Amino acid sequence: MSVINDSSLYPRFLLTGFPGLEARYGLISIPIFLVYATSIAGNITILFIIRTESSLHQPMYYFLSMLALTDLGLSTTTLPTMFSVFWFQAWEIPFNACLVQMYFIHVFSIIESAVLLAMAFDRFVAIREPLRYAAILTNTVIVGIGLAIAGRALALVFPASFLLKRLQYRVINILSYPFCLHQDLIKTTVSSRRVSSIYGLMVVIFSMGLDSLLLLLSYILILGTVLSIASKAERIKALSTCISHICAVLTFYTPMIGLSMIRRYGQNASPIVHVLMANVYLLVPPLMNPIVYSVKTKQIRDRILRKLKKQSLEKRN
Repeated sequence: MSVINDSSLYPRFLLTGFPGLEARYGLISIPIFLVYATSIAGNITILFIIRTESSLHQPMYYFLSMLALTDLGLSTTTLPTMFSVFWFQAWEIPFNACLVQMYFIHVFSIIESAVLLAMAFDRFVAIREPLRYAAILTNTVIVGIGLAIAGRALALVFPASFLLKRLQYRVINILSYPFCLHQDLIKTTVSSRRVSSIYGLMVVIFSMGLDSLLLLLSYILILGTVLSIASKAERIKALSTCISHICAVLTFYTPMIGLSMIRRYGQNASPIVHVLMANVYLLVPPLMNPIVYSVKTKQIRDRILRKLKKQSLEKRN
């Protein structure tokens, strides 16, 4: 077996699109391009509306800005290799470039999980302490939360990249997806992967695993607070402020659980199913979040419609 273990040499990694459908990549790339274009345009629109509307300079919308920035980061991280595979049939990716892409994919995924948790905390404070909401979630507190979220993700994922770089690989390694993921890179190594696997599991447990438990706890506390409200109309109003966030949580965690289940129990499934689930996991949340918040959040929806009407009137004049 040909193995590379010299730091002056690097193994070759080959990305994979949809096996067996290479002749249809041009057609397949059309919906993928539309997803990327919609995701990027939608998240930029959310950021623009929040930035230009002073009435939206509130904690809830600051956290929504963090979510939009994270989705933009996730989309732009995977975009280059996706289109190099589907448009140019350029399968090979340098080892260091693969590590960098893997690093940022997992960093942005962990950040998104934490931002969703912060948004749940925001909803809890808004419902539990409406009169002290602005006093509790000050700009300083929000900036601190944002820095803690980013710092945790950057610190957690960095050792994973370092550990992967120390492993030995074959001269040519075929990956399962059109982008680099930690669990996929580990499969290609020919040396002991025990430390890297254990560390990767610990990262998942102490990031998304912990966040999901705290999210569940947050909604238990929110539900308890809502049920203590005497007025039925006020209870419905309080719960309605959480609908967009609940949709965002489901959009993020459902594909992630589906991908994990396919990897664990779908060994006999077609490789196309694995690639499809991985694409859904990384492409759907950035696509759906701006759509959900634009449709379900009246303040965002009204500002977008107002901007569109204003532009329409200016063109007519």
